[in-house]
Amino acid sequence: MTAAQRKPKPRTYDPAKVRAALDGQLTTLRRAVNALCEGPDAAATLAAPTRLGDWTVRDLIAHLAIALESLPVRLAQPAPGPAEPRVDVRGYLAAMRSGAEPVAAAAPAAARALGDEPAAAAARLDEAADRLASAVADADPAAPLATVLGPMTVADYTLTRLLEAVVHADDLAAATGVPFAHDRQALATVTRMLADALAAAAPGGSVEVRIPPFAVVQCVEGPRHTRGTPPNVVETDPLTWIRLASGRADWAAAVEDALVTASGERADLSGQLPLFG
Repeated sequence: MTAAQRKPKPRTYDPAKVRAALDGQLTTLRRAVNALCEGPDAAATLAAPTRLGDWTVRDLIAHLAIALESLPVRLAQPAPGPAEPRVDVRGYLAAMRSGAEPVAAAAPAAARALGDEPAAAAARLDEAADRLASAVADADPAAPLATVLGPMTVADYTLTRLLEAVVHADDLAAATGVPFAHDRQALATVTRMLADALAAAAPGGSVEVRIPPFAVVQCVEGPRHTRGTPPNVVETDPLTWIRLASGRADWAAAVEDALVTASGERADLSGQLPLFG
């Protein structure tokens, strides 16, 4: 059987559980941003650099608001025709890997439009999260909506908003030094989504990737493991996995720092990562 024949079947996600995970993640994220913007050093905090190139913390918050607002904005636009091919979450990630992320370029301008008042940044994120929650609650998860990458269902696009909320919450924590308590279901869903994306991008059964307690996948072409201890095993924690998959962490450094254990001659995933960035 070829790697293409062994390509894993896409995982399905319960739209109601995804919405609940997104609500939980955004509740915590909004609380964290409001606390930052109300602090005595709010202006300096918002002007601080992040690990995202030239972006400041203010740019990051503006980007998050734009990313959340994009779903209600797209729902308000004419729906694509039923014959147009759909883009799923894997297609979205593949496009991001090639540099086609649709809203990142707008963040600095949006941040400048907020002005210097720290409360404006928190208010923008609050408003965006409220608009998103209202739009998702009223929308049919199977309904198509137009994106710059092609038509996506509301359910799949909601998953991408959850991905943004988890990855950028971690960016915010890295920039400010304030630990972030991710919603457990949000962290689990994004971990599984990215593990499945790896299995789809590098199909095969020679390497077992373990991300306890949320995901186990097999990937990479080669001899397939069927029983006993797998000869090639990679194991890491959910946040390290998300950082590796999103280009926030370096594979070699993570292995050296014992954040990743990789055993077996095929267990080097540096050629497959990041999945996007």
